[in-house]
Amino acid sequence: MKISSTSSNSPLTGVAGGSRTEPGHGNASSQKTGAGRSSSVDLSPAARNLSALQDGSADIQAQRVQQIRDALASGELQIDPGRIADGLLASVRDLLK
Repeated sequence: MKISSTSSNSPLTGVAGGSRTEPGHGNASSQKTGAGRSSSVDLSPAARNLSALQDGSADIQAQRVQQIRDALASGELQIDPGRIADGLLASVRDLLK
């Protein structure tokens, strides 16, 4: 069986969902590949929701970070290396199960 790179059959034909475009590259469905073929990626609604979560705006709570910085600077926050090590070991044990 020979696989040809000039095949016009798209493996994504008929996939439900929206289209994803890369910034600055235009619409994904109108992009051309090296051989003059167009390619597109259709995302399911769940994949689109996950992609929207990756914007990073909810990753960091700036107010909480500032509270921790202030507590460290004033000496109110005590770091317990043993507790941190125990937490890391517990995480590794969970991953190895």
